[in-house]
Amino acid sequence: MSLATGARSTWGRWVHAAEVYRSRKQLIILLMGFSSGAPFLLTGSVLSTWMGTIDVDLTTIGLFALVGTPYAFKFLWAPLVDRLPLPLFDDWLGRRRSWMLLSQFLLLAAVVWLAWSDPITAPWTTAAAAVAVAFCSSTQDIVIDAYRIEILHDEEQGAGSATTQLGYRVATWTVDAIALLLPAFLPWGWVLSLIALFGFVGVATTLYAHEPQAPRQVATPSGSWLNTAVVRPFAEFVAHRGWLLILLFALFYKYGDALGGTMARPFYIQMGFQLPEIFAVTKSLGAAATLLGGIVGGVVVARYGLFKALFVAGILQAVTNLLFTWQAQVGHDLVVLTIAITADYFTGALGGVAFIGYLSSLCTAGMAGTQYALLTSLMAAGRTWMSAGGGWLAAHTGWSLFWVLTTLFAIPGLLLLMWIWHISEKETPPSAKKEGQ
Repeated sequence: MSLATGARSTWGRWVHAAEVYRSRKQLIILLMGFSSGAPFLLTGSVLSTWMGTIDVDLTTIGLFALVGTPYAFKFLWAPLVDRLPLPLFDDWLGRRRSWMLLSQFLLLAAVVWLAWSDPITAPWTTAAAAVAVAFCSSTQDIVIDAYRIEILHDEEQGAGSATTQLGYRVATWTVDAIALLLPAFLPWGWVLSLIALFGFVGVATTLYAHEPQAPRQVATPSGSWLNTAVVRPFAEFVAHRGWLLILLFALFYKYGDALGGTMARPFYIQMGFQLPEIFAVTKSLGAAATLLGGIVGGVVVARYGLFKALFVAGILQAVTNLLFTWQAQVGHDLVVLTIAITADYFTGALGGVAFIGYLSSLCTAGMAGTQYALLTSLMAAGRTWMSAGGGWLAAHTGWSLFWVLTTLFAIPGLLLLMWIWHISEKETPPSAKKEGQ
């Protein structure tokens, strides 16, 4: 084979892999990703920015971080979302879309409630509204994740997770920009009410989408329902070979990346960067690198498969942390910061797409909401609770060694990946085989 023929053949395979994005399903998933991302910052950075600008004391602002707790425990009510039919809506829209529409209307009402609360005179009301936003948002996440998993074939999961992340990132970038720019011209109540209007994107998408061809469930006695809704999804997951390794992998795969991410902003500030400089790099080139990494990640998964993509991306997202060691050595250097952030965001998105695609491939149609909620809750634990000691580690090691350690902390996840890969990519639970017959 000539070099030119080989190049054309290779290019043709890449083009064929990229065609996974050319479908109506990917457009629906993109818009659902936007709907999932739009409310996420409202209980985090947007809420803290709002309270900071109206002089709420720092202790109160810190305590308000707890309003995001529903995201970490959504697996507790995921079985209801998976199995409980909604009267009237279930016959009209189907199980997934009926829950999606309900959560979206409730979320819209919760955001409006939050918008017109007053954190100074009635902080408990604001806290209750924020918890309601987090609860409705995490419920929407459960059903959107389940919808994506059930509507796509295994070979499309990588592209689906990339498309989801693309919509999600566009939404969070847009909401963050509105929250940073518009309060100079409008009261906060109107700013948050404007953000609430993004909820209609989700409503329109739900009505435009079609229901996945998942098996419909018949009414059962309460004991049988409990077994089907709660016990069976976990039993199905345990049917995978190496299921305990998979849970550990979900916990550790992005641990080094999460540990570094927790301390990134304090690191930038101690290196002498001003907030406008950090904003300029992270919200421009960093955001572009994230979007590009997500798109490339979907193509790589489609071309090479989930395990190869996970392995390569895992190595890259660990190694790019060493660029911040370089930053620690040179101090305030905007060029080095741009290189480090661009590489870190690109590889993080690349690994994120493969990671979400793999977790999605483990879930069974009809109970995907419960199973995926369990796996992503472990991922959240690695991102939050296990990275809480990052500040202590940086203070006792210095920044240069800290970033080297974040690279080394990626090794357990890679070893678990190789072990899982060796056992098998995936063993389909027996009931899923029956349902597919």
